Amino acid sequence: MSYPHPMIAREGWPYIGVAFATALVVNAVAGFWWASPLWLLALFVLQFFRDPPRPIPAAPKAVLSPADGRIVAVEVCEDPYAQRQALKISVFMNVCNVHSNRSPVDGGIAKIEYFAGSFVNADLDKASLQNERNAMVMEAAGGTVTVVQVAGLIARRILCYVKPGETLTRGQRYGFIRFGSRVDVYLPTDAKPLVSIGDKVSATTTLLAEFAKG
Repeated sequence: MSYPHPMIAREGWPYIGVAFATALVVNAVAGFWWASPLWLLALFVLQFFRDPPRPIPAAPKAVLSPADGRIVAVEVCEDPYAQRQALKISVFMNVCNVHSNRSPVDGGIAKIEYFAGSFVNADLDKASLQNERNAMVMEAAGGTVTVVQVAGLIARRILCYVKPGETLTRGQRYGFIRFGSRVDVYLPTDAKPLVSIGDKVSATTTLLAEFAKG
């Protein structure tokens, strides 16, 4: 699925329109000082839905970050979606991050599974298996890659625009999560992590890891 980058995510257009229209009406009726909190809210909504284009690194074995945020997990564990041991790298997105999700690798989509769940803080490890989530299993040159969109404490909508059988290229936009969330990436255990817990990452431009082959 191709998606041009108009700077503002299409998912946000209705929210932005309502926020600015409300601020404008209150401003006209009651004046700027009464409307000022609404103008601030409208600006917050506008920045939340920003969706800037990103350069795509050329490194052939690289696994790119699928989201903006902060690394909250780098560990070997069970990948419950592809039934294997895997290296998991998790990116936590707060409300100030860009929430557009992009493919970390070139590869075909083997399966997609959606799971209903709770909405605990996505910064917590238990969110990976307890929260609402959407898992996409991909087959890349370097091995199987599972990318999981996880809803958070405030997030209430996971959007995924692709389906099994389609092919994604690195950096290609494939989904969006509204208002705070997390993305888990499961890689082959021989992949070399290039980030550590606490690191800030940017979608597409930050290298999460490097495949041992590919």
